[in-house]
Amino acid sequence: MPSQIFPTSNRSLDSAVSTSSSAFIRPKEDENDPSVSLLDHSAPSFRDMSLKPPLPRASSFTTSRNKPSRPRHSFNQKRRRRAASQDSFPYVSDHTDTAIRSSFGRDVAAETFLLTRLGFKLLGYLGVGYKWISRFLALGCYALLLFPGFIQVGYYYFFSSQIRRSIVYGDKPRNRLDLYLPKNSSGPKPVVAFITGGAWIIGYKAWGTLLGQQLSERDIIVACIDYRNFPQGTISDMIADSSQGIAFVCNNIAEYGGDPNRIYLMGQSAGAHIAACVIVEQAIKEAGEGESTSWSLSQIKTYFGLSGGYNLFNLVDHFHSRGLYRSIFLSIMEGEESLKRFSPEVMVQDPNIGNANSLLPPVVLFHGTGDYSIPSDASKTFAETLKKVGVTAESIMYEGKTHTDVFLQDPMRGGKDDMFEDLVGYIHAGDAEARARDAVAPPRRRLVPECMLKLAHSVSPF
Repeated sequence: MPSQIFPTSNRSLDSAVSTSSSAFIRPKEDENDPSVSLLDHSAPSFRDMSLKPPLPRASSFTTSRNKPSRPRHSFNQKRRRRAASQDSFPYVSDHTDTAIRSSFGRDVAAETFLLTRLGFKLLGYLGVGYKWISRFLALGCYALLLFPGFIQVGYYYFFSSQIRRSIVYGDKPRNRLDLYLPKNSSGPKPVVAFITGGAWIIGYKAWGTLLGQQLSERDIIVACIDYRNFPQGTISDMIADSSQGIAFVCNNIAEYGGDPNRIYLMGQSAGAHIAACVIVEQAIKEAGEGESTSWSLSQIKTYFGLSGGYNLFNLVDHFHSRGLYRSIFLSIMEGEESLKRFSPEVMVQDPNIGNANSLLPPVVLFHGTGDYSIPSDASKTFAETLKKVGVTAESIMYEGKTHTDVFLQDPMRGGKDDMFEDLVGYIHAGDAEARARDAVAPPRRRLVPECMLKLAHSVSPF
């Protein structure tokens, strides 16, 4: 049975897809193919799901963490019944335990339903190419080896009182973000708006949990922004969602204790590409006449790109050779004719964008030299191009590090790693008190044994 390819509203895409060199994916030409309406109708709607309403924003960072009051008589009754255990845990009640379990169950069920449904739809489009299957099997082994770390991070994500999960920032599916708040609530904090990666297909806000946890321990607020993935949306939707999430952070973060004058934007892998597209598109809007925007690039102090790709023309064949077939990739990017528009490295060299480049924030690009998912030259050439057009930019390379080393294995290893310390150093630059605290910060806890980390490094499909 022939496999399907995701259709888009761009008519010129049909010819590009049908002539693809992929031997495993062919478009289905049946006019009754229900996948034609996927973008508009078949993706799961949040109205149809039993989602917990988002927590209301408080007027200050301190009050947003206040716990709901409980009837005094109920508390006293429970205290008499459980005197021994209550001496050790004076604020625990059956009601609270039940609420936590109920909240956890609703969150897991709703989010698992969404990801599973999209995953099965995606399988219909990917087909059975051997490269994709081999990557999938390698991914299973990789996840199994890092499972001890994932369990601990997952527990933190669902049960930590420092996380405000699924705050609504827009009216589209998956327009949600998670906030990671430091325990210390004194004074306004620097903020990182983070766009997660996932090959434009499996991105999810929870992927930033480890980064959010560790940055919040350094007194930095992190906002992990979710967005529609393929096949629920294409690159335009991802950029629009991310931009709207950034606008929410810029306009509302003060209510959560963030400093609106110290907001940093960061993206990892596909998220780095999306975030770069966002700032270039925003610069072009702000440079144009009569364009109204809900946020300004002047609010972003620095853009950090981690292991990203910024010139799609140089990546199409590379991704195809690694299992992200040309036909799928072009569907995500809305056709071959759209590659220029969604290649930040190409767009900043376009003379038609006027003075847009002068509006871009400073750019810092991190990349491992052992990255074979997106070669490190992608960051090097983008940084060099930005410098040529007058943008403050630099690239920092980490010798021998792979696509996942700098984002997963090294943080799970514990202790200190270069990329994390470099990132914190940029954020706390000019803050002598914060730099002093960083110098004496305790080493991060190891989450996975070294032998398993080395095996994960060797089997990683990324």
